[in-house]
Amino acid sequence: MIFLGPVCFMEVSQREALLRQIEEEIRRCTRCRLHTGRTHAVPGEGRPDALVMFIGEAPGYYEDKQGRPFVGAAGRYLNSLLQKSGLRREDVFITNIVKCRPPNNRDPLPDEIRACSPFLDRQIEIVNPRVIVTLGRFALHHFFPGASISRVHGQPRWLGERLFFPMFHPAAGLYQPKWQPALEEDFRKLGELIRSLTTQEGVTTEEE
Repeated sequence: MIFLGPVCFMEVSQREALLRQIEEEIRRCTRCRLHTGRTHAVPGEGRPDALVMFIGEAPGYYEDKQGRPFVGAAGRYLNSLLQKSGLRREDVFITNIVKCRPPNNRDPLPDEIRACSPFLDRQIEIVNPRVIVTLGRFALHHFFPGASISRVHGQPRWLGERLFFPMFHPAAGLYQPKWQPALEEDFRKLGELIRSLTTQEGVTTEEE
């Protein structure tokens, strides 16, 4: 397993407090129509100084019930992919573009994404990940409008000081098994990338 360390000098306790503040704002949020049908908002979770942040599309049925990201079938598959890559779920930060479940798991609408974007932007600023993994086309388009996920998946690209790693959403692998080999290969590449970064920054790994 890879043990990820801090990437900037903000105290972890300060980051935790700021993230909790955002969580409370999200749970009370009424900025868009999605709040009317939610059981729980799903702010996200993970290490407050994570080197890697995963950003998906939107909460599903089980996420809405529990208030946690990626806890359904796609979440179990994500956990499996993380394990294969050498990452631990507790060492990364996981969230979504929108924080409330769209009705019947439909795609999030542009105004819903715009309403949630300030929350995501603040989470990124606080966690300050070196690597952002976009899961699916909505997360990809938030940072790279018009990019084709089928063309750019598995190809890291810089945007400012952050390295973005686009991937298919785990749900795509569940419902379209033809994408599973691509997902597994991309997670393998991600593991190699993180090992390279942690070695450069002097962060230890289990093997050491």
